[in-house]
Amino acid sequence: MDVLAQGLNVIKTHKRIGRRSCVIRPSSKLLLDVLEIFKRSGYIASYELKKDGRGDELVVNGIGPINDCGVIKPRFSVPADDWVKWEERYILSKDFGLLIVSTSQGLMTNMEARSKNLGGRLIAYIY
Repeated sequence: MDVLAQGLNVIKTHKRIGRRSCVIRPSSKLLLDVLEIFKRSGYIASYELKKDGRGDELVVNGIGPINDCGVIKPRFSVPADDWVKWEERYILSKDFGLLIVSTSQGLMTNMEARSKNLGGRLIAYIY
């Protein structure tokens, strides 16, 4: 069971049917980190973790301008000098979306990794 893929799918389907909030169950640390990046980038307004002891749940509020989002499987490894190829593959146009990348310095966007001259593994995309 891929918790991240399930969570991003819930967000995408709720956006498509016009809802501004959703409940994602179960949650994970990776999903929390991805939602934090979405919040910093303006794709969601806020999220709240509700602990219930059975996998917990996330309440996401203010779903914003999301056209599509999803996980990238397999988690391709990207060298620091090869960002253009992968951005062209998963993002529609330049500076229109984000790739979420796991690097040695934590989870970040492709723009942050490029500015720090880091490579990493692709986790998800959003535009």
